[in-house]
Amino acid sequence: MYFALLLIVAYLIGSIPTSIIAGKVTRGIDIREHGSGNPGATNTFRVLGKKIGITVGLIDIFKGFFAVFFLPSLMPGDTFASEDIRRLSAGLAAVAGHMWTVFAGFRGGKGVGTSFGVIIGLVPLASVVTLAAWCILTFSTGYVSLGSIVAAAVLPVAIVVEGILGDGFSVPVLVVATVLALLVIFRHRSNIGRLFRGEENRFGKRGAS
Repeated sequence: MYFALLLIVAYLIGSIPTSIIAGKVTRGIDIREHGSGNPGATNTFRVLGKKIGITVGLIDIFKGFFAVFFLPSLMPGDTFASEDIRRLSAGLAAVAGHMWTVFAGFRGGKGVGTSFGVIIGLVPLASVVTLAAWCILTFSTGYVSLGSIVAAAVLPVAIVVEGILGDGFSVPVLVVATVLALLVIFRHRSNIGRLFRGEENRFGKRGAS
């Protein structure tokens, strides 16, 4: 029972539609009706500006981090679910909430920020590697989507390499990280098509994201 409650709360935290709230509060608009229509930090950055876009992105990251780092210890425990399982499950639930938010007709963002927050809470060193990959690809090509896709693909590899060079890695963490990476890539499937067709918009320009 408590485990199910943990998942529900984590999902609801992830479901907080940060960009939609930001659009309503700051401009009185629905962010889904502007720019690419995607309720994520990148579109918020384009439509509402740098400060609001960065703020939305940081909050989305914190949603994932809070779900794995703080929430399990704040909720009652279950004898059948270990702390690691609770943390991993809460992280997945938060990302699912962001991608399919109950507060916006189960249509949410692409999960990059919230997934990154989860990874910071689970494997900090691997999160640095994925952030570096995102920065290199995004700022060298101008494509946020490409940076996000490559960073997602790098994540499981970074965890394995860190484990080989260190004291090994947790298989459940690797499985969850791989699931998150696949979800992020799947959510970018339309971007992948535009990248191949040369139709994807570069960072700083209005359009699809």
